[in-house]
Amino acid sequence: MKNLKGACIFAQSGGPTSVINASAAGVFTEALAQKNITAVYGAAHGIKGILTENFYDIGKEDKEELELLKYTPSSALGSVRYKLKDASVDDTDYKRLLEVFKKYDIRYFFYNGGNDSMDTCNKISKYMATSGWDCNVIGVPKTIDNDLYGTDHCPGYGSAAKYVATTVMEVNLDAKVYDTGMVCIIEVMGRNAGWLTASAALANYKGLGADLIYLPEVPFDMDKFVADVKDVCAKNNNKCIAVVSEGIKFADGKYVGEFKASATDLFGHAQLGGVCNVLASVVKEKTGLKVRGIEFSLMQRCAAHLASKTDIEETFRAGREAVKAAVAGETDKMVCYVRKEGKAYEIEYKLLPLELAANTEKQVPKEWITADGTGLTQDFVDYALPLIQGDAKAPLVDGLPRFAKLKKVLATK
Repeated sequence: MKNLKGACIFAQSGGPTSVINASAAGVFTEALAQKNITAVYGAAHGIKGILTENFYDIGKEDKEELELLKYTPSSALGSVRYKLKDASVDDTDYKRLLEVFKKYDIRYFFYNGGNDSMDTCNKISKYMATSGWDCNVIGVPKTIDNDLYGTDHCPGYGSAAKYVATTVMEVNLDAKVYDTGMVCIIEVMGRNAGWLTASAALANYKGLGADLIYLPEVPFDMDKFVADVKDVCAKNNNKCIAVVSEGIKFADGKYVGEFKASATDLFGHAQLGGVCNVLASVVKEKTGLKVRGIEFSLMQRCAAHLASKTDIEETFRAGREAVKAAVAGETDKMVCYVRKEGKAYEIEYKLLPLELAANTEKQVPKEWITADGTGLTQDFVDYALPLIQGDAKAPLVDGLPRFAKLKKVLATK
């Protein structure tokens, strides 16, 4: 709805990234400048912060600290994994949200996250529309997995890809210094989409990459994997570097690391991890070689010291575009990137209906994966290379990064 006047609230959800706060900076700075937005709030720990009335008055923050958010990793407001039930099943949370929205006159809601977060955003948007409370709802995308439907790439992916590619290059140099053989198996995040694992191919582009790369888009065969490693070792003085996604699955759909995934999150997803150690044990048993399993784990999503300038700038603007769209009357949409045609890399910002973005995973195109399933084609390199460009870091104080320090003054009514 156009010409809405009232407060706005922004919340972060799901796994953090090294640039997620650039979205926050974009939303906050633009919202504070909009005359139709009377107050700007930031919810603590996502949707839970709204349900519990635990959110901050961003208008009381120093402008310089909001600017530093662009270079501060993790979720500055705190994140959450909280699944809203369908309102038709249980509308308790929705009634509470409506109560809080009315109390604080919240007319704009921005939710920053991935697939599940866009689902939450969509549910809230639909409920507010049926309740009669005018509130424009816009999803602000985020995920290093790069698997959100409808956007060329996702905020956070370029920086995480840059970390993976850079670290693979460094491991490549380190792992091959001795005259004895060693197999390195590197595990990268990615449940059902291998975009982040695929970024190891950027290290190959520089001649210091992996010998083998395995994505969840291709069914994993343990016997073939062992044979692939043996073949590389036979040609390379018993040295091999393999990069695998945490989400690689056998042909029957079971995750390779599923026996370690007895726990699930609130969305029912298996909590993966440890695949590199599973494979390292198998390779050691089958080859007798020294094998090292390396799990990049949280580092790949919080390494702000290797953030892509392109990623930061695009992410900051995505936050601003979300606010502009909401104030212009748009609702129930997600901001997305559209890559313009032509040799020079350039994007434009478009809006996608939230129901299309919610719970839909975008995988690496099969034609970008080599026929033997152990690498990526030049098409992937051409796609990903522009996303990791530039260097942008927090200022250094005593040689260490100076991250944002928010006052976090609780909002009251």
